[in-house]
Amino acid sequence: MENQLSILFVFVVVITTCVRFWLGRRHICHVQAHRESVPSAFNKDISLSDHQKAADYTCAKTRLVLSSLVVQAILLLWFTLGGGLELIDQYWRGHLVGHEFIRGGLVVLSAVVIGALVELPFDYIKSFSVDERFGFNKMRPGMFFSDMLKHSLVGFIMGAPILFAAFWLMREAGEWWWLYLWILWSAFNLLMLAVYPTFIAPMFNKFSPLEDDKLKTRVEKLLKKCGFKSQGLFVMDGSARSAHGNAYFTGFGASKRVVFFDTLLDRLNTNEIEAVLAHELGHFKHHHVLKRIISLFVISFLGLAVLGWLKQQAWFYTGLGVSMSSDYMALLLFMLVSPSFLFVLRPLMAWYARKNEFEADDYAVKHAKAKDLIDALVKLYRDNASTLTPDPWHSAFYDSHPPASIRIAKITGKM
Repeated sequence: MENQLSILFVFVVVITTCVRFWLGRRHICHVQAHRESVPSAFNKDISLSDHQKAADYTCAKTRLVLSSLVVQAILLLWFTLGGGLELIDQYWRGHLVGHEFIRGGLVVLSAVVIGALVELPFDYIKSFSVDERFGFNKMRPGMFFSDMLKHSLVGFIMGAPILFAAFWLMREAGEWWWLYLWILWSAFNLLMLAVYPTFIAPMFNKFSPLEDDKLKTRVEKLLKKCGFKSQGLFVMDGSARSAHGNAYFTGFGASKRVVFFDTLLDRLNTNEIEAVLAHELGHFKHHHVLKRIISLFVISFLGLAVLGWLKQQAWFYTGLGVSMSSDYMALLLFMLVSPSFLFVLRPLMAWYARKNEFEADDYAVKHAKAKDLIDALVKLYRDNASTLTPDPWHSAFYDSHPPASIRIAKITGKM
């Protein structure tokens, strides 16, 4: 059985990598083929130079992703069939005989650190070569590495207790350990939704109350009209790191916040900001966040149930390059290999996300002017250098938002 799993795993990794590479190349070719002319629906609002900047930025990002794909596939195969995890496990077994929990934590930490170090050059190039070349990066290397260390520290502080709890449940809680772990994991995610806006997000960005009285009055009126209660309206110093603009809701229950990037407030007028906020409220009114949370819980439930079965199968370990079974190795192997097998679901997830965006747009044009939403979207597409001509196949697999032409045509039809 282990031979069949090894062959299947290599097949899946190769196929998914090839498909992703093919989609990326299609995307680059399609964007370049439409680089010399602005789509007719946008030629009054977006100049040819802005359109070409978006095309070049899109292609540069996609080329970097393609390079990363190959490295990620090699690393995954090295971790598993190449014996990487086996080497890490043997090293810590030689130094921590009899301390399974600590050894397991160090094996997982070692794999995470190696993966992060391999990905680090691509993140650095993205910020300091690609984004900086197109005028989006506002960070200096010191801030980049400071953020990386803070993210790592926060991840360790939050993740270590859950990881050791998982190890304990896998060893002590009997055959239903996966169900207890699912309950713990779900509770932890809900807790993070509640505490993230107040305690974690301020570690990375400065949040200040919205001070524009005119805008504040308009926003509060819209929130009241839509039945949305929040902890406050905040402006985030997004310009400290990037020139991209955005707005979002964050938090859960009583901790919900409305957050505007300062870059967004600088670019849009009051009517356009209200329209963007109405779109975000559409997500709230259609319970998209709640549905996303429920979907996450369902997927994690099924995943842990499968892991509960795989953990008992010797071929699961040997078929993926590990000679000795252990609780921590079962968890680590599952975390590493499952994304490759789940890639086939990517188009379905993207389709569902785009459906949510259409629903939010429909809600927005009922509570704000369609023209204001269109104007806001056009400015955001232009200022964020988002391509107006994505490859249809690439978009179907990856894009959580509909292509600009389709989205704006649908809104225009409601004017």
